[in-house]
Amino acid sequence: MAHDLAESAQDGVASVLAGRGYEPAARDTDLYAALDLGTNSCRMLIAAPDGGRFRVVDAFAKSVRLGSGLERTGHLSRGAIARTLQALAVCAAKLERYRVANVRLVATEACRRARNGRHFLAVAEKETGLALEVIRPEEEARLAVISCAPLVSPDAEQVLVFDIGGGSTELVWLDVSGIARERRAQAIVDLEMNGPEAPGAARIVDFISVPLGVATLHERYADVADDSARFALMSWYFEEQIVGFKPYLETLARADGTNFQMIGTSGTVTTVGAAHLGLRRYDRRKVDGMRLSGRAIEEVIGRFLRLGPEGRRQDIGLGRDRSELIMSGVAILQTLLRIWPTDSMRVADRGLREGMLFAMMSARGAFADGVQLE
Repeated sequence: MAHDLAESAQDGVASVLAGRGYEPAARDTDLYAALDLGTNSCRMLIAAPDGGRFRVVDAFAKSVRLGSGLERTGHLSRGAIARTLQALAVCAAKLERYRVANVRLVATEACRRARNGRHFLAVAEKETGLALEVIRPEEEARLAVISCAPLVSPDAEQVLVFDIGGGSTELVWLDVSGIARERRAQAIVDLEMNGPEAPGAARIVDFISVPLGVATLHERYADVADDSARFALMSWYFEEQIVGFKPYLETLARADGTNFQMIGTSGTVTTVGAAHLGLRRYDRRKVDGMRLSGRAIEEVIGRFLRLGPEGRRQDIGLGRDRSELIMSGVAILQTLLRIWPTDSMRVADRGLREGMLFAMMSARGAFADGVQLE
């Protein structure tokens, strides 16, 4: 079966390349690519530096549901592997077409946890040429935080960045109070999760990676029939997993008011943002960077609960794939807002791909005047 899947992926690369008819002679050193293979999706961006930001040249995103059934079996299924190899074939073709010189390809929770995760990645490398790096939760959190650097308010001194993924959720609490306002975004891009803190660096108060995301939390309580009861159980269980997080145990005196900022990056928060705006068709330009009040979020969650499972499936703004997992995501979101209430949360339609691009470009001196705030 693995051989059949590999042949299919290899054929996919060949067919896409043949259809492009694009064979540049050398690698383009001005182009950067970042691929994130998560529990639910395979996503890639190809971009070029543009002032204190970057300009997207090409993008790819596909729901592959790599972690489907993982919570129950501990293995990546044949169907999930087949879907993912096909998506990786498309990514390989795009990288070959553009001849990207600066590339980073990562895999996260599903490949970390699956007993056959390493075998799958070996097959993927053999047949598509893509050597994916399985990153640790700390690196996943660092990249998510870096992606949000342009969204940090100049007034913020304490920042909670959270990333609700398919298989895990990362929380990072930052102290940027000792950094000049105009340097805070660049300091976050230069963030290191480990090692001594340099003068003028963003300080990590605490970090936690919870092995629960929208897919794994949904699977854990899939046998609970009552929708409201399932939502309450998911919220309760997630809170149980973060009791060791330092900001949960201690009251941070300045974690209220204008010098505290919460930034959420995930499909969950962007879906809630789009629902609040009443978008029937998702528009990243309207959602990324928007501010959501705690009251607005509660209203959206309340509407999702009133709709029930069938109503959510029929909601054109959610879509069938998202409707199944949105309640586990908002259970996590509501828990965070209950623990750390805030008047306004920033929504980030960005994540590991953007974090990798910012980090690679910054390391190569592409941002001479620092990262630009948004």
